[in-house]
Amino acid sequence: MGILTRKENVFVIIGSASKNSVNQKLVDRFAELSNDVFNLTIYNDLKTLPHFDPELSADRPPQIIAEFRNAIDKADGVLICTPEYVFSIPSGLKNAIEWCVSTTVFSDKPVGLITASLDGQKGHEELQLIMKTIMSKFTDETTLLIQGIKGKLNERGEITDGKTLDELKRFVIAYQTLIKNASR
Repeated sequence: MGILTRKENVFVIIGSASKNSVNQKLVDRFAELSNDVFNLTIYNDLKTLPHFDPELSADRPPQIIAEFRNAIDKADGVLICTPEYVFSIPSGLKNAIEWCVSTTVFSDKPVGLITASLDGQKGHEELQLIMKTIMSKFTDETTLLIQGIKGKLNERGEITDGKTLDELKRFVIAYQTLIKNASR
């Protein structure tokens, strides 16, 4: 008889503003690979968040921001899957993170970071720097850069590149380990 274990709750932030983004498709693959260990709540509506306002951030955040922060705070871990725009992270993602800087919602929070784009290197480095600065917890194994992503998915969003699929599987295992270790 197997031991029943609780599924970890992961809040997923999709950094793309596109409706039919490859990042959403990649998160769908992540969900399939991790279905037995994670309950995912997917947030793919960054463009509805108001522009960051430091005067409101600490004491009077808009309700939508309070709800966004609460979702991060309550989650066992956060997964960010994003493209790179002009050698940086997308402005909507940066805006969302800025709303969290005056809080501790990301402090010691296990995060998985996936950058999936044409190149993605600079955006991936920037995302890691930002998340390190706000004291989230990640390892080299819980960061994944997938370059040339559009050529690695078919029209149904299935990963057609064996190396990429293997990397994503290793990422899922490492991310699960990071969350488990953080909850001890």
